[in-house]
Amino acid sequence: MIQLPWLDPDSLEFPPLDMALTDPDGLLAGGGDLRPERLIQAYCQGIFPWYEDDQPILWWSPNPRSVVEPDSVHISRSMAKTLRKSTLRVTCDTAFERIVRQCAAPRAQTANTWITDEMLDAYQQLHERGIAHSIEVWDGELLVGGLYGLALGGVFFGESMFARQSNASKIGFITLASYLQKWGFGLIDCQVSSDHLNSLGAFELPRPTFTRVLQALADPSGASLWPDNTVSLELPRGA
Repeated sequence: MIQLPWLDPDSLEFPPLDMALTDPDGLLAGGGDLRPERLIQAYCQGIFPWYEDDQPILWWSPNPRSVVEPDSVHISRSMAKTLRKSTLRVTCDTAFERIVRQCAAPRAQTANTWITDEMLDAYQQLHERGIAHSIEVWDGELLVGGLYGLALGGVFFGESMFARQSNASKIGFITLASYLQKWGFGLIDCQVSSDHLNSLGAFELPRPTFTRVLQALADPSGASLWPDNTVSLELPRGA
């Protein structure tokens, strides 16, 4: 039986990534806490927390890793038409807690959520430090979609997205990617592959390649290329 490494609560160090299990894929360690300093170090190394209410904190680094290059997002012909005609508007960092709570809401396929109250509190702290950001998609005054994640250096680490209206999450993601490209970001981390993300241009990198990219682009100090006081985002109508 494999013994899972347990994090020292007084240290921010993680086990080497090659110690991660293959079944379940990427499970690296347990324990520790969700203080901002630990989360920043984790993400910059390609590690993220993922667990449910009845579990201890679990840390993961899947292999391979699903990513998107901001300048290579796939926009289908039908989505380009939708963007040109859409009356939705996109903002950022105007409703962070609402976005996270919407992402945590039960989905059709499961009533469980990994976005616990402990996780919400942790990412709220990162948001207050200007590290965690939300993208909101509005139909008038109604919040119909969005996503949130962390910006560290030139990497945006996507955490979760939701939609209450057709194409709302895709519009939010495509709009975010267009701005990340303008701001000089080199990569969007999508963690694990999904059909939804693959339709937007996601592809997989082996873990060693992904971690080398992080070493070049991410910033463990917590700084990022995300500009201050950005609120309203224009849809990329020319897509």
